[in-house]
Amino acid sequence: MVSAFNALLNLTWWIDTQGILVFLCVVLLVKYLSDTRPKNLPPGPLQLPIIGNLLDISFRDPIRSFEKIYEKYGGVNTLYLANQDCVLLSGYKSFKEAFVEKGDIFSDRASYPLNDRLSRGLGLISSSGHMWRQQRRFVLSTLKNFGMGKKILENSILQESHYLCEALNSHQGLPFDPHRTLTNAVANIICSLVFGHRFEYDDHYFHQILQYSDEVFQLPMTGWGRLYNKFPTLMSWLPGRHQRAFANLSKVKRFIQEEIQKHKQDRNPDNPRDYVDCYLEEIEKCKDSQAEFTEENLVWCVVDLFGAGTETTFNTLRWAMLYMAKYPAVQEKVQAEIDHVIGQTRPPSMDDRSRLPYTYAVTHEIQRFSSVVPFAPPRVANKDTTVAGYLIPKGMMIVPFLNPILQDKHEYSTPDKFNPEHFLDENGRFVKRENFIPFSIGKRMCPGEQLARMELFLFFTSLMQRFTFHAPEGQTLGLERTVGITLGPRPFQIRVVPR
Repeated sequence: MVSAFNALLNLTWWIDTQGILVFLCVVLLVKYLSDTRPKNLPPGPLQLPIIGNLLDISFRDPIRSFEKIYEKYGGVNTLYLANQDCVLLSGYKSFKEAFVEKGDIFSDRASYPLNDRLSRGLGLISSSGHMWRQQRRFVLSTLKNFGMGKKILENSILQESHYLCEALNSHQGLPFDPHRTLTNAVANIICSLVFGHRFEYDDHYFHQILQYSDEVFQLPMTGWGRLYNKFPTLMSWLPGRHQRAFANLSKVKRFIQEEIQKHKQDRNPDNPRDYVDCYLEEIEKCKDSQAEFTEENLVWCVVDLFGAGTETTFNTLRWAMLYMAKYPAVQEKVQAEIDHVIGQTRPPSMDDRSRLPYTYAVTHEIQRFSSVVPFAPPRVANKDTTVAGYLIPKGMMIVPFLNPILQDKHEYSTPDKFNPEHFLDENGRFVKRENFIPFSIGKRMCPGEQLARMELFLFFTSLMQRFTFHAPEGQTLGLERTVGITLGPRPFQIRVVPR
């Protein structure tokens, strides 16, 4: 009796399994026969019904998944992500064709559920068209007026470097996690430009805001963010990390709104102190026009400056500490060059770059090897066009993948190794590489590139002038990375020993 019952169960299971397989085959056949997409789209992996290429992208290491797709299908390939077809674009030649030669076609941002939920097309990163051009032009001119690319900003960074060195020195060479201190230092440069003041390293409220901003900024590349893009209605109701990030975004916005209110109360229109003052003045000038200068847009512009301006540079500096401790021969050579050219008393300056070719090459190799920003924010084609001979239809989302460009084995002799010689010629002189584009290229390349380069060089040189970095006694430092919009190292402890 029992054996007969088990046989019946097995038969039922077989029938159910066969039924499911038949159903999936029918769905795939219908999808194939009804597919009205153009046939000369870029190649790509098989797209499954409903979920598209969701299973092709690992939740644990999505960057490696995209690298495998690039390796198999080339620099221009088609995926179904965020409920729509998109093109994963990589390779310097393809980037140059799309974002420089056809920059006007690919200058708008793509629309997808998570981005729409977070920013609603406002600010600097997510806006498009006339609004984006207005906001970008304004931020570039305003930050330039307040010192970007000038000696006044250089002095501000050096002053912050002094505070940073004091904070690091207080640990007396004992192991500690530098995450919080480095974040505060880098964020203070943006805060000085945007708010007109810095925050002390022991300001608990400010550290909370930095943590909230980090969670929001990293959300799109997490499993929660990708599930939200795939099932936005369902995920809007379900609890999870995405809901916490939405709540934290409200706290960051409230912090910025408090700063704006302070500026409203004590600003002098004839003597603007910072970006917020200038933007408030622009709102007054444009209130009767169709311009998109509003207080809500101001909040979002500051959110973008705050997030993007902090995340990339502070993570690069964390990698710099790790690499110097991991590769002591490189660290010693950097310190010897700094000692010879600058000494240990005079602070560095941007004018020293040409006389510090090895140090300058190391800062570039840190950016190349860490590849802190693996993707540029998605674009969308505003009309039918081609890239690398493949059709890119109007409305197609473009996902720019920077990682393979910085790891190109045809450009770098040892792309999988940390090797500053990639940026030096046979005579030890610095070599500028055309395909070194960690800030992307074209009309929508990072507007803060000049600031980030200045910060990285001055902070790094100041730290190497004052300290030597070591792993904690008896420990080996790893180079594992976190998953997010920016690729930072996993939390680590390090010894920062005064020289």
